Amino acid sequence: MKRRISITFNAPVTLTFIMICFAVLILSFITGGASTELFFMTYHSSLKSPLTYMRFFTHVFGHGGWEHFVGNATYILLLGPMLEEKYGSGMLIKVMLITAIVTSIFNYIVFPDIALCGASGIVFAFIILTSFTGFKRGEIPLTFILVAVVFIGQQILQGIAVEDNISNMSHILGGVVGAVSGYFLNRRG
Repeated sequence: MKRRISITFNAPVTLTFIMICFAVLILSFITGGASTELFFMTYHSSLKSPLTYMRFFTHVFGHGGWEHFVGNATYILLLGPMLEEKYGSGMLIKVMLITAIVTSIFNYIVFPDIALCGASGIVFAFIILTSFTGFKRGEIPLTFILVAVVFIGQQILQGIAVEDNISNMSHILGGVVGAVSGYFLNRRG
C-alpha cells in the first residue's frame, strides 16, 4: 500500500511572514520602491502622522531588493519552524513584534537621518533564540555564548570598521531581544 505524501503548512507564523515579505517586495518592484518607502520603511517622520507608528511595526516586511529578502528569508525559514514548534506561534509573534518596535524606535531616536527596513533584526533574534533551545535551569548553554560572541561581535566590528547600508545596530538589538526572550522563556520552562 502506497502512503500518500502531503505538504503541510507546518509553521503558520513563519510562512505567513515570508509570504507577506515576498508580496511587499513584489509591490515594491511594481511601484519602483514607493510602496516600501511609504509603508514598509521606518525613518524620522512626524509623530503626528499615523503612518509613523504603523511603520514602527511594518518596516520588517520591506526589503531593499531580492538579495536582501533572500538572505533574511533563508534564515527565517530555517530557524522559524523550530522556534514556532518549541515556543508556539503566539510567542513567536510577540518576539517578532518586540524586535520590530525596539529596532525602529531605537533607529528613530538615535539615527534620525537613516531609514530602516527589513527583517534582519528578527533574523538575529531568531539566531540567538535558537541557541537557547537546549537551555536547562541554572545553566547557560555554550552555544549561546559562542553564537553571541560570533554574531554580535561581528556586527560590532562591522559597525565600527565598515561603512555600508547595513544597520548593524538593528542586528545587535535583535540579538538582545532574542537573548532576553530565550532566557525568560526557558527559565520558566
